[in-house]
Amino acid sequence: MSNEGIKDDRQGRVPFEYIQNIFAETDPIDISNQSTIPYDKEKGSFTIKMMGREYSVKHPSGQLYDLETSEEIKAYTIRTLVLRYLVNSKAVPPFNKDITYKEIPGGLVYYKNFYNRTILKLARRFGNDIKRMEEGAKAVGGQLLKMGDGACKFEFIDNVYITFVVWQGDDEMEAAANILFDRNIEYYFNAEDLAVVGDVAIEILKSKGNIPDWIGLYQKKTEDGYEIN
Repeated sequence: MSNEGIKDDRQGRVPFEYIQNIFAETDPIDISNQSTIPYDKEKGSFTIKMMGREYSVKHPSGQLYDLETSEEIKAYTIRTLVLRYLVNSKAVPPFNKDITYKEIPGGLVYYKNFYNRTILKLARRFGNDIKRMEEGAKAVGGQLLKMGDGACKFEFIDNVYITFVVWQGDDEMEAAANILFDRNIEYYFNAEDLAVVGDVAIEILKSKGNIPDWIGLYQKKTEDGYEIN
């Protein structure tokens, strides 16, 4: 891990420890009843699905394991999102009605951060490689949509659906993108969380369902102000 990665790791530990304490102090049966995420008393773990794969979440530690590979996921960013989901989930099914980030409570306040961190990243990742986005969507069980120059909808985590829309760039105009959420999103994540959710979803889609070795809370800067992997 680079020095930049170590720095991100330390910064990511604070929000993880905060939500981990709440998670540890909450009865897992209450969490399961509220979220409808199954909890195995004997194993002391929840089973959760994220972007086409199943993961085990240990209680009270919050340790996260890929059930397919048995590997532990150590990135604080991922673990924090999963625990926030479990603690905050209200098990509201999809409304099948998409909304923009600005329509989410608090979305107007955090929109600039969301736009810079996720929408621009989506455009730069897939604006000139829509086929890669489509391949990633298929790999995580998503569906392709006829929107923009390319679009896909996928389940980020149980009951949380995200739509990516991309417009290709050309010599006169840069690539553009948008991100939509099912209207039930406010029962799972707040506006501030969703900037991270979008960031993580892009990386996992790019990796066709695999969680990269490291996903920090902050992007490494390059000459154009953006990290391209």
